[in-house]
Amino acid sequence: MSSRRRSGRAEKAPRIPFVARPFAGLPGETDWVALREVVPAATAPLSLKDGTPVLLSTVLPMQWPGMVRSDGRRYLGLQVASRSGDASRDLAAVLEDLVTAEPGTSVVTTDLPGPGARLQDLLTDAPLEVTLHDGFDFWVEGTEDPDGSVAESIQTSMEAANASVVPTAKLTGVESAYWCRMRERSHLRWVLPHDEEPLLDALARMSVAGGLGLGEGTRFVGSFRAHGLLVPVWDLPLETGADDVEEPARAWADRLTEALGESGLSDQARRARQGLVNRQLTLR
Repeated sequence: MSSRRRSGRAEKAPRIPFVARPFAGLPGETDWVALREVVPAATAPLSLKDGTPVLLSTVLPMQWPGMVRSDGRRYLGLQVASRSGDASRDLAAVLEDLVTAEPGTSVVTTDLPGPGARLQDLLTDAPLEVTLHDGFDFWVEGTEDPDGSVAESIQTSMEAANASVVPTAKLTGVESAYWCRMRERSHLRWVLPHDEEPLLDALARMSVAGGLGLGEGTRFVGSFRAHGLLVPVWDLPLETGADDVEEPARAWADRLTEALGESGLSDQARRARQGLVNRQLTLR
């Protein structure tokens, strides 16, 4: 990128209150969370109310919050640090600058955004259509760089980012469940849309009934909280592929629906619930 456009936010802007579920109200809230915290390389077209085409990307070169390629294609980076108490407002502030940025520039942020539009204000109700990638070659695909200045700076960043990408697939039979394969195990991480308290009750009931697993050789290892939603995690045998967990995941979803429809907790379920809480982590 030959130049940068910086967000002109006042350094002493009023503090934005913390928002526990910043992506609530957006179509595909669970996929927003997954792309923010779980998925290494993915894109999704954003539908802005003003009609500007923007591509959401999990990561951008040099961790830029936004960039406009020389051909005018606009990208919004999702896996960037939150600067205020509301990730939706942070991203919307970048998006506002991105819409007016010139081709060949990146959008970087220098201070906190003040109160203003959130993603929910700028985007339409169109669904979030996620595309997974093996790496970040899409950063430069289809562009020309006669003098090599862009390639030299971005290529290094792209090589480092590509080296960190693990094989990942999105299950098709349930929403926002992502399989990945690490060195020694495969894993499933599943962002659930339910409110935390009733969900924990349901998981406790499933635990007592022996229904938290996804089949032989799998292990429910706990969950983490990300942007107000719970993300259960399973260890899977290394050879287990994404297709292998499609049917078990659908069956698990049916058990969850049944458990959510029940009321009350037995003493055993209360102990199980406390164990689930004790093994829970929070990501912000």
